[in-house]
Amino acid sequence: MYGMSEKAKDIEEQLACFERGFPFLDITAPASAGKGIMVIPQEKQIDYVTAWDQYRKEGKRIFKFVPASGAASRMFMELYAFLAAGYDEPATAYERAFFEGIGKFAFYDRLNEVCLINEGAGIPALLAAGRYKAVVANLLEEKGLNYGHHPKGMILFHTYPKRPRSAAEEHLAEGAMYTKNSFGEVFLHFTVPAEQEALFRKFVTHRQRLIDEQFSVRFTISYSIQKPSTDRIAVDMENRPLRDGKGELIFRPGGHGALIENLNDLDADVVFIKNIDNVAPDSLKYSTVIFKKMLGGLLVTLQKRIFACLELIESGKYSHKQVEEMIHFLQDELCVRNGELKYLEDAELILYIRNKLSRPLRVCGMVRNSGEPGGGPFLAVNPDGTVSPQIVEASQIDMNDPLKREMLEQSAYFNPVDIVCALKDHKGQKYHLPDYVDSNTGFISCKSKEGKKLKALELPGLWNGAMSDWNTVFVEVPAETFSPVKTVNDLLRPEHQ
Repeated sequence: MYGMSEKAKDIEEQLACFERGFPFLDITAPASAGKGIMVIPQEKQIDYVTAWDQYRKEGKRIFKFVPASGAASRMFMELYAFLAAGYDEPATAYERAFFEGIGKFAFYDRLNEVCLINEGAGIPALLAAGRYKAVVANLLEEKGLNYGHHPKGMILFHTYPKRPRSAAEEHLAEGAMYTKNSFGEVFLHFTVPAEQEALFRKFVTHRQRLIDEQFSVRFTISYSIQKPSTDRIAVDMENRPLRDGKGELIFRPGGHGALIENLNDLDADVVFIKNIDNVAPDSLKYSTVIFKKMLGGLLVTLQKRIFACLELIESGKYSHKQVEEMIHFLQDELCVRNGELKYLEDAELILYIRNKLSRPLRVCGMVRNSGEPGGGPFLAVNPDGTVSPQIVEASQIDMNDPLKREMLEQSAYFNPVDIVCALKDHKGQKYHLPDYVDSNTGFISCKSKEGKKLKALELPGLWNGAMSDWNTVFVEVPAETFSPVKTVNDLLRPEHQ
């Protein structure tokens, strides 16, 4: 049908995924305090913070990696609905909350300025005249701030005495607080929408100078787009490939799991990963910074132990007691379990230990579940039969299995995407991250295009299946380190004021 080219084979495999679907992940238990999740006492937290501050002086390349590919349009879905509604004044609780709190938004002054230019009246006068939709139109549309079409990183989030800050600027400020090396350098990488890369670059370049001066640092900021090669074919509801008006196959972005390729391209020793919308103003950054340093310190402490084990194995000069200690380290601290160990010969056991330690390492902060949607930490069965910590989405769990459903309902923690990664081996060589992806953890989602339903193929999520074969450690962090902005009204929460 498609010939034998590599691209054609890839398309055929994608189409086969629509037909057969993806298997559910076999989970054995939700990760909990002391059983898959570390709860670090305060005195030990200080030790890890110290370890991180020392590591920052060692000349390593430390990056902050911020997925910022999403447009802000989702932030304003309710406001778009208001514009399209058959009524002119706020009717829903959400709409009323937006207009009642409008003066508290960091973008208020800018919005007021464009309203004066475009409408001949400021926000107070427009609201008094019942022209609510004019205010929203100037917020979202091209004639005004155009926020409905900007990347979320460019939206003004927080108010400060001198000037407001965008989400991207808050990431710069935060990065300066815990990734700055001994030379005063801070490395950040944003993944951005291809069609808005130039706009985003220009915006950040202009803004970063002000953050440079405030924190006495030098930023090196890089950008990348989601690679077109990771796009996946779209099909109709009968799994037939969709084509455009020219007869060309339609492809769609493969989801944030595609960004494992972007992460793989970084020349970095350690990388912090955090979503673009999860930031706090400076007044509330202290807890975030402390726990980011703690996670980093734990990461490099574990990495040193892993490297020592691998060097010992390569030397060939290890005792039976040392082998037992390495097994306990794998089981008790990296939470990698294997019920078949007792059947392995000595040479097989050493090979097993070496293989499990010779992988990228990540430490993931987890917060107590407060009802936020998204994935969570579980202990899951790997393709080789071992059990290890995994971040799992609800869509990966078989809800028709009462036991699995109960495990999901009992999960007490939530994944806030608070991850720090070690990407090089004990010889200083980069791991090739695509080698550690579990391709069976993709999923199929239903979308619509021009009013027609379609099915899209999603790659394994960046922190789910794309990092499935990593060594993973879960750590409890406080809820105040997690302050996401999914809708514009989230900016009215106390943590963003």
